[in-house]
Amino acid sequence: MIVGGGVVGCATAFFAGRAGLSTVLLEKRPALATLTTPVSSGAFRLQFDNPEEIALVRESVALFDELQDRGHDLELRRQGYLFVATTQDGAAAQAELVARQREWGLDDVELMSGEEARRRFPYLAEGLCGARFRQRDGWLNPRRLSQALAAESAATVLLDREVVGLERQGDRVTGVRLADGVVSAGWVVIAAGPLSAGLAIKAGIDLPIQLVRRHKLVVPDAPQVPGRAPMTIEYETGAHWRPALRGAYGLWTAPAPAEGAREDLPASAEFGFGLLDPRSDHALARVAPFWKEVWETPGLQWWLQAGYYDYTPDRRPLLGPTPVPGLALNTGYSGHGIMGSGGGSRRVIDAITGRIEPRDNPLRPDRPMLERRFDVL
Repeated sequence: MIVGGGVVGCATAFFAGRAGLSTVLLEKRPALATLTTPVSSGAFRLQFDNPEEIALVRESVALFDELQDRGHDLELRRQGYLFVATTQDGAAAQAELVARQREWGLDDVELMSGEEARRRFPYLAEGLCGARFRQRDGWLNPRRLSQALAAESAATVLLDREVVGLERQGDRVTGVRLADGVVSAGWVVIAAGPLSAGLAIKAGIDLPIQLVRRHKLVVPDAPQVPGRAPMTIEYETGAHWRPALRGAYGLWTAPAPAEGAREDLPASAEFGFGLLDPRSDHALARVAPFWKEVWETPGLQWWLQAGYYDYTPDRRPLLGPTPVPGLALNTGYSGHGIMGSGGGSRRVIDAITGRIEPRDNPLRPDRPMLERRFDVL
């Protein structure tokens, strides 16, 4: 029984099917992947600061390729990830990171000076201090991915079904309670993104998750945006954009806690102005000056979508069985749910079926966690 029909829940169902498990996928909304999943940029990258997440996403990307080869149009684009430094300290930090990535086997990240980056990507501003780029990073359509995973899973998908409680027999979770009855299962996997903590508490588990409101700025039909540009990120502020809808998606993560999980999370116009107004300290125009021209366009149209990041203290997901028998987690991806969904979900199912032991699962829910800073992406 998988609770949550976003991309992570659909990926869990996919790997449960591969493991030969009879699976039911529950979603409280009228359609799959309609809460947090579609608010993401759909991007994926291997440029991480730790080998565990590199391995997790590498496996997910292999799954994306497999699904694409099997005839699912995921709108997959490998236009790269470009991190641009505007300070010498930022350039030095990027050089150090690239050196570590090469030690971990990620040897196709290019390190460039500011001038080299501008020659390669002429839309960049003058005076930049350095950049790193990986061509094989990119993005896809997260709803198409979710639908493909669900279709390939052979799971029974039940929509408009809200879980109101967990069934117990002694200490063990044996199923879920819905408004119209009980559904029993050998295992229940909570894969409900920002709603996961509210479900886990029904079993007496207080998840170490902090919700942060995130926005996506949608700017359609902006001809100034280079359609073949990579995801472009200012390293110092985390403000970033990628081509979409003949314009772009713009994003920035402000580390401000959200007050509880809501399904009708409101958007704030202040976020849009922060990215578009060239006077802002994290304006997109800081590293890509054409955004000033976009801002000054008389007919400029834009809108915002709001969702959540579900941060764990160490910014890594909670994958596998909990101390409560029969209950497992696949949540807490800390903003990396699309790109981590494949590798993470395979690990959850392998942990449930005994293919991996707890000692071999560094992302198990009861691991010791060291605090890490907010990942801007």
